[in-house]
Formats: sequence, structure tokens, C-alpha cells
Amino acid sequence: MEEIKIIKSEYITSAVSRKTCPEELLPEIVFVGRSNVGKSSLINSLTNRKALARTSGTPGKTQTINFFRVTLKTPDDTRHEFYLVDLPGYGYAKTSKTNRKLWAKFIDEYLSSRRDIKFVCQLIDMRHPPQESDLNSFANLVEKNLPVLIVATKSDKIGKTERQKHINAIQNSLGVDADSILPYSSIKNEGRSDLLDVIINSLIK
Repeated sequence: MEEIKIIKSEYITSAVSRKTCPEELLPEIVFVGRSNVGKSSLINSLTNRKALARTSGTPGKTQTINFFRVTLKTPDDTRHEFYLVDLPGYGYAKTSKTNRKLWAKFIDEYLSSRRDIKFVCQLIDMRHPPQESDLNSFANLVEKNLPVLIVATKSDKIGKTERQKHINAIQNSLGVDADSILPYSSIKNEGRSDLLDVIINSLIK
């Protein structure tokens, strides 16, 4: 039986500037990653909703910062509210340079100005070593002193005997320890309870 339950989740708004971010201040758990790495699928898996976040086979579909308000209930019946924040995917080459610059500026402004970011989940496709855009994003987050959890997505696509080799490749590329990498499968909900544990621990600190 699951100890931590998400009892409510709802889409709040899509922001295109700092001024259009929600005024209500709640703790924020942020999701970043390359286009098509599975951010929307992970949000749907985590909240146990099929279509809370819109998924698409087209890279670069998310062009706004999307806020979802979530309510967690712990075993002692305590409730915690926070935002899941879905950032536009990076590394999509077919997007115009102008759009990429606008998104990069907006994302940087958001990450630098929001006061209650608890940590950032950087999603990396477990099947491939981190690409240059992954490394640049990670370095930017570290430079901003934001706590980062690497979520290695699509873990169901790799056999268990091969998995550690792929985790080691991510670990070595980013220079992080193994505890900073969480394998996740949105299809099988593998890693869901572990991610909920990380979230609740960040909220009660």
C-alpha cells in the first residue's frame, strides 16, 4: 500500500513571462530536459492522471512554462500543496534560433527569480549518454545553486543487466554520485514512489 498519496492535481496556468507566473507562492518542483525526453508522461505518471500534462510525439511542443498544483497526503493525514512546473524542452534543433533564445531567456529568468524552487528534476533518456545540451543545462542549474535530481527516463527500454552501465555513463558525464540518479519508467510507474519520497522530504525540510 502506497504511503504517500496524491489526492488532487490540476492544471493552473501556462506562463510566457515572469509576470504571468502564478502569484500564489507554493513550493515548486521543476522538470527540465531535452525535447521528447518524457516530461509530460512523467508528470502524468507521478500524478496518476492520464492527460494532466499534454503529451506529444512532436519535439518542441511545450513552449510555455506549465504549472500544476498538486496536493499530497502523508500517512499521518498531513496535506502538502506544491507546484509541479514543466519547462519547455531544450535541444530541439528545428525550432528557430529566435524562439530558442526567447525560451532560454525566459527559462533563465524563471529559474533565477522564483523564490521557492525546492529542487529540479533534470530528465535524461537512460538509453543515451548525456548530450551537450544536457551538460549545459546541468551546469547552469549547478551555477544557480539549485538542487538537482537526475531522473533517468525510459528505464523500461533497457534490460536490467545493461541498466547499471547506462547509469554509470550518466554519472560519469555529469560528475554526480549514484544517489543523485533516479531510474524512472512512466509506462510501468517504476521510480514513482521513490520520487514521491524525494518530493515530500523536500517539502518538510
